[in-house]
Amino acid sequence: MVGTPCRNKLLSALSALSAIEWQRLHRAIEPVFMPLGHIVYEPNTQRGHVYFPTTSIISLSYVLTDGRSAEFAVVGNDGFVGVSVLMGGGTMASRAIVQSEGWAYRLTSRLLHAELMHGVATQQLLLRYAQALITQIAQTAVCNRRHSIEQRICRRLLLSLDRGNADEVTLTHGTLANLLGVWRDGVTKAARELQRSGVIHYHRGHITVINRAALEAHCCECYGVVKRESDRLQERSADVARLPGYRVANLLLRGVH
Repeated sequence: MVGTPCRNKLLSALSALSAIEWQRLHRAIEPVFMPLGHIVYEPNTQRGHVYFPTTSIISLSYVLTDGRSAEFAVVGNDGFVGVSVLMGGGTMASRAIVQSEGWAYRLTSRLLHAELMHGVATQQLLLRYAQALITQIAQTAVCNRRHSIEQRICRRLLLSLDRGNADEVTLTHGTLANLLGVWRDGVTKAARELQRSGVIHYHRGHITVINRAALEAHCCECYGVVKRESDRLQERSADVARLPGYRVANLLLRGVH
């Protein structure tokens, strides 16, 4: 089911920080179903919309000229897809594809750009999310270079759990190998060991996490780095609403709008 827009953490935070900005966005966003495998963005194409997932999970990856690809970030109900609109670049040399089907809310890039010119809370929230996303991208690069396939699988599963709505992740061994940029045999061997240890249960493309604490114990430090930074920035966004300068700016916006 689509759920309310506030199932997305950014939209939920905005609704709490600024009623005026939230009302403007709420009138403009629309729900859209995101089927498994749907390509949201192709590399170097204009972003006509941005997407705020509620129950879907979207993978950001770079595609090589030979067709191979590797994931560098994952977006779910923690954020939005279309950061290039926020940064003013218009396009990015990456692909966005749905890895877990579900729902999202979309907004035209034009309207978001206009809101960024006026909305204090919207701008602060989205910039802080962009910082969290940069942390995730950087940590993924380090993790892919320095840590084992098993640790990387654990990190990827935990990222999906945090951005989804269940203890189950829909990923085949082939898809997971493609996301991590490794051979499928390595993923199969690592997943078999995790299942033997009672951490996960795998059956026909469905991975169920049985013991999350054990999954975190098998993971490398990279997941913790990303989660702590994301949590810190979310807390920082809440603190901004209590600052005198923010309250004054919000009052000015009320006068203007």
